[in-house]
Amino acid sequence: MNKTLMIMKPDAVKRQDFAYILSRVKSAGFTVRQMRMLQLSDEKAKAFYEVHSERPFYNDLVKFMTSGPVVVVWLERENAVDAFRELIGATNPADAAVGTIRNDIAESLEANSTHGSDSDENAEKELNFFFG
Repeated sequence: MNKTLMIMKPDAVKRQDFAYILSRVKSAGFTVRQMRMLQLSDEKAKAFYEVHSERPFYNDLVKFMTSGPVVVVWLERENAVDAFRELIGATNPADAAVGTIRNDIAESLEANSTHGSDSDENAEKELNFFFG
């Protein structure tokens, strides 16, 4: 079994799409190991997205991710990172394949409903960040 982190972003939580997203995730063969809803502080969001700190969208990303509660979820299954990224689709929902979560429910590039780890190494770091 491999693991990955999913974050249901403030737009998805505001629309109460978490049941829909979890249903899609479970149908794709993922097991939920841990889950919690939380409000990211400015400090915590900046630390989590520090890898993007030099990019022009960083401040907007931090502002968005602190705009409301998020749901962080520890997922497991074979090939978890790649399988989850395929399930959610491209970062920009306009480019996401039909049938992916982002194509189905995301509002915009920023409000794209979900975050998924991009590598096994980052999955480990991200899960430790939220679940210790």
